[in-house]
Amino acid sequence: QVQLVESGGGLVQAGGSLRLSCAASGRTFSNYPMAWFRQAPGKERDIVAAISKNVGDNTYYATSVKGRFTISRDNAESTLYLQMNSLKPEDTAVYYCATRDYSGIGYYTRTRDYPYWGQGTQVTVSS
Repeated sequence: QVQLVESGGGLVQAGGSLRLSCAASGRTFSNYPMAWFRQAPGKERDIVAAISKNVGDNTYYATSVKGRFTISRDNAESTLYLQMNSLKPEDTAVYYCATRDYSGIGYYTRTRDYPYWGQGTQVTVSS
């Protein structure tokens, strides 16, 4: 079955950087769009970034992270990445990777588009 395992979270000072990884298994990684979401305490799970299947030439970024975060995929390693730079305290959340159950075209930004989720990794940005 499909498994997603996130890593790379931690505690960082404002202005710092982190790179999150999401290792996927259970099917052909390149065939499916993927995304990063985040959820802060007491808030809904929101889209951070999304990427299309195959070479990932279509990407989406939430306004709050545009210009600071970069989503990418390494199909040979079956791994999704999120490079996070210039981190802010408001970026503090649990970060989740997600993938779809069929290929589709382009990227997808709604939580209901994704039936498969990782367990999440905590990112804490101190001021």
